[in-house]
Amino acid sequence: MRTLLLSVAMTIGLAAGPALAGDTPAPEGAAVYFVNIEDGATVTSPVTVIFGLSGMGVAPAGTEKENTGHHHVLVDRPPFGEGPEDEEMSESGLFSDDNHRHFGGGQTEVSLELEPGEHTLQLVLGDQNHVPHDPPVTSEQITITVE
Repeated sequence: MRTLLLSVAMTIGLAAGPALAGDTPAPEGAAVYFVNIEDGATVTSPVTVIFGLSGMGVAPAGTEKENTGHHHVLVDRPPFGEGPEDEEMSESGLFSDDNHRHFGGGQTEVSLELEPGEHTLQLVLGDQNHVPHDPPVTSEQITITVE
């Protein structure tokens, strides 16, 4: 049904460019951020990453509750909105692979095993279906060095 609605919207000109958000609204000022690491940090593996969220609440995937979502960490990929798969993820949900880590249980931190070297990290909040909110709630992408 969603594909049919998207096709109709595109046909009548309502979708005039790549959509990078789903249908679930995000409140104005909502933000995700890294609590314990910052851009340029040098760390050791495993890297503990604590997720911060303001203006919204955390809820497990599948929970339909206004102004909530769950965390995803993008690892070693372009910032959200610049990746070739981002438009598809905005329609069908964020992928789950080595570059797209899901925390659908409502987790607010993770211990990541990362190889030595430079790595990029970015947080993206997903709705009950793993789809980014409208507008997307994302952190800045940071670069860390693992020794």
